[in-house]
Amino acid sequence: MSVQTKKDNKSSPRSKKASRPTHLKNIFSYDQYWAECYGISKYLPHSYAEMLALGWDSCDVILVTGDAYVDHPSFGMALIGRLLESQGFRVGIIDQPDWQSSEAFKILGKPNLFFGVTAGNMDSMINRYTADRKLRHDDAYTPDDIGGKRPDRAVTVYTQRCKEAWSDVPVIVGGIEASLRRIAHYDYWSDKVKRSVLFDSKADLLVFGNGERQIAEIAHRLSRGEAIDKLDNIRGTAYIVKHQQKGWMEIDSTRIDRPGKVDAVVSPYQMIDQESCSDSQAEKPLSNSVKEVAIPLKQIVKSLERDHCVIRLPSYEKVKNDQVLYAHASRVLHMETNPGNARALVQKHGDNDIWLNPPPFPLTTEELDQLFELPYTRLPHSDYQAAKMPAYEMIRFSINIMRGCFGGCTFCSITEHEGRVIQNRSEDSIIREIEEIRDNIPEFKGYISDLGGPTANMWRLACDDKEIETVCRRLSCVYPSICSHMNTDHDPLIHLYQRARELPGIKKVFVASGLRYDLAIRSPEYVKELVTHHVGGYLKIAPEHTEEGTLSKMMKPEIDSYYEFKRMFEKFSKEAGKEQYLIPYFIAAHPGTSIDEMINLALWLKENNFRLDQVQNFYPSPMATATAMYYSERNPLKKLSYKSEKVFTAKGEKVRRLHKALLRYHDPKNWPMIRDALKEHGRMDLIGEAEKCLVPSNQSFDKRGIRKPVVKKHSIKRK
Repeated sequence: MSVQTKKDNKSSPRSKKASRPTHLKNIFSYDQYWAECYGISKYLPHSYAEMLALGWDSCDVILVTGDAYVDHPSFGMALIGRLLESQGFRVGIIDQPDWQSSEAFKILGKPNLFFGVTAGNMDSMINRYTADRKLRHDDAYTPDDIGGKRPDRAVTVYTQRCKEAWSDVPVIVGGIEASLRRIAHYDYWSDKVKRSVLFDSKADLLVFGNGERQIAEIAHRLSRGEAIDKLDNIRGTAYIVKHQQKGWMEIDSTRIDRPGKVDAVVSPYQMIDQESCSDSQAEKPLSNSVKEVAIPLKQIVKSLERDHCVIRLPSYEKVKNDQVLYAHASRVLHMETNPGNARALVQKHGDNDIWLNPPPFPLTTEELDQLFELPYTRLPHSDYQAAKMPAYEMIRFSINIMRGCFGGCTFCSITEHEGRVIQNRSEDSIIREIEEIRDNIPEFKGYISDLGGPTANMWRLACDDKEIETVCRRLSCVYPSICSHMNTDHDPLIHLYQRARELPGIKKVFVASGLRYDLAIRSPEYVKELVTHHVGGYLKIAPEHTEEGTLSKMMKPEIDSYYEFKRMFEKFSKEAGKEQYLIPYFIAAHPGTSIDEMINLALWLKENNFRLDQVQNFYPSPMATATAMYYSERNPLKKLSYKSEKVFTAKGEKVRRLHKALLRYHDPKNWPMIRDALKEHGRMDLIGEAEKCLVPSNQSFDKRGIRKPVVKKHSIKRK
């Protein structure tokens, strides 16, 4: 739902009101904890001997992670650990502990303040299982790529072991696994709706989103003697509530976005009186006669002054038994993700509630610079340096220039975890990191492997009106089209690329992060800079599909944007005298994708002479909008009702295998399955030896895909 405003720069100068409060505390402005006298350690200790060597008698905070310890800012535990160390806390790390007992969780002794627990940079279930629920035997975040070094549902298991080791020590869970399981969620691996991870893990507090702002406040407040159960007012945290909170006006989520037979689409801003959230209007059922109207911006801003309003989502017991209510809860949660206007959420689980405070405010450029310039060694712990770790090898010479993504792709977890507001590092800070790699990192040969982040080209892109950004509830700034308020100027990024590649000792700077080509085509100068200087022969991009029906469920741009980018890519490659190719990525079995649409995609691949080696089936990660589609077979991007259209969803091994096989139409192993599907769907015209055919007839090839020899029939002449 977009805010309707009249854009007139002459008569209505833009507000200078920031999208986050000016009084927001800088995460580096806290008074130093007393243990700062111990100084900075080369590595955060992960053994008792290392801790003693630093002169410590105990750790203030112990971080437990499912990844091997790599002291690099691309690893979450290194970021959190170095942040706390910079503020005077003694931080130890227990990485990939043996979870069969609590003994491995005692190796650093009892922490003075808390345990911080994460599954690692990836969800432990996605890390351990394929999209077909098959067990993986490797783990890119483990030395020598060995699988099985972390448990399933690592956040829950690690927290339980911490509690067994030291029952009186608070445990705070975070990272992407905890973040995406903060409320009742569909669990693909058990094919059930599971309750919030807080109940299964028995953690004291959950941190969601990027956790630096929350963890800094938690650590300092605990160090001042505050009890963990009193830390209930920190944004970006969730906790269990046993009694109804006093002083809060509770709004039923079905009053805001009622699932039922509702003909009119009602603005969520109309649910609450513009002056106070306690108005009786919030208590009344929606009227079908109410029509959507454009609300003046000033009134909308007033309506956001509701710090003591909380939205009650349908309970765990309801959403696990009612697919429409599950999709509704997902829809409301995603509407309440803008830090500028989000309200608190609450969801009942049995006799208790899960309380979610609004999301954290993004870090400022100054804070992000300081965070990324802490004294990381940028190396695996010395215990691991002889081993190869694929995840580290991939990022060891890369630079993260930003956080967040305003694309809103329904299958992706970046937006749910990092938010839609882009957090930018300064150009000078990025250049300093390149120089640090060049001057101090072993084996550096002059090549920066990536200059990007969650997306390659959203650095410094943002809403051009901070007041509108504060109240906006669009799930994507670029779908169904790029918002008129979105600044798409790529000139700062071009300047960064040019400055980086001109540094002495730098031979080439590659851009390997995911590229938003619908944004890139707004700046031909950017595409020219990228193609001429920052592509190594191949550039991976992700159209994900070609058919509008599927793309609308993904919230991805139409394929025409790809064609325009391809035209620019080929033009500038030719001008640079380079032979370069685009490598497109596609997703099979995404909710809303019919067999006919997959057949059309296969035909498109053949027409464009693409023979994909690696293909991806849709993976229903917790909390993603597409996962709500997958489970509920409804579309939470639209107004929901029990009679709303059902979304076709490829479930079951057979149909998912077929979707995947169609992406590899050229593989003889897939031909029998594709032939059967084409016959079943009345597409016999696509079977045979003609150019237009997708697969050959089974009489022409043997089981290995080798063409059978043609045996000439000799006629017998009769005398």
